[in-house]
Amino acid sequence: MSKLGERLLERLAETGISQADLARRVGVTQPAINHMIKRGTGGSAHLHKIARELGTTPEYLTGESDDPVSFKAGDDRLGFGGFPSQRDPELVEIPQIDLQFGLGAAFMDSEIVEHQAELRSFPRSWLRMITNTDPAHLCWIQGQGDSMEPVISDGDLALVDRSMVTPGVGDVYWVIAYGQIGMIKRLRPMPDGSVKILSNNPAVPPETAYDGELTVFGRVRAVVKRV
Repeated sequence: MSKLGERLLERLAETGISQADLARRVGVTQPAINHMIKRGTGGSAHLHKIARELGTTPEYLTGESDDPVSFKAGDDRLGFGGFPSQRDPELVEIPQIDLQFGLGAAFMDSEIVEHQAELRSFPRSWLRMITNTDPAHLCWIQGQGDSMEPVISDGDLALVDRSMVTPGVGDVYWVIAYGQIGMIKRLRPMPDGSVKILSNNPAVPPETAYDGELTVFGRVRAVVKRV
């Protein structure tokens, strides 16, 4: 596999974006994305847009750079741990929500967000490289445990799109409430109407949720690894 294919797969796994979703956002077919991954060719006209959707640069995807993030070291837009600092002129506040603040319908209680969630500031341009979703529908949560290793580790931050609550076809990550526990998992809708709840860690067995047992809080759009 080419360097382009390897790095496309790497960024797809890290962002939780499926090939089908990336193709839709960029305006190409899924086979075109798959061709780029397998053969490392094609898609040059769309490479900048693909890089933007995956939160990286064309140079990183093609192997010309080993820096996966769009901001360079020393950029005054970056703060501690690679997060944008308060010096950026156009900041958007995104709440970081603790999973224990609420589950199901109570998970996104407005009072919880407004009065109890910690707010983190990010440049609007940085967020747009990850998603076009209105920032009002985004939040951060912190990963707990090792069930989703290696994509999401204990302590990693996941950016969650609360406007997406209907799992479809594709190996993406969702924040859910199941059995009175908030968690990040992969979901697989089944023909009988049930939903398989899957972990990356093979030591964690899958669960099956039936009607009324599962509440989807949102889709994971990006993961910031702990430093």
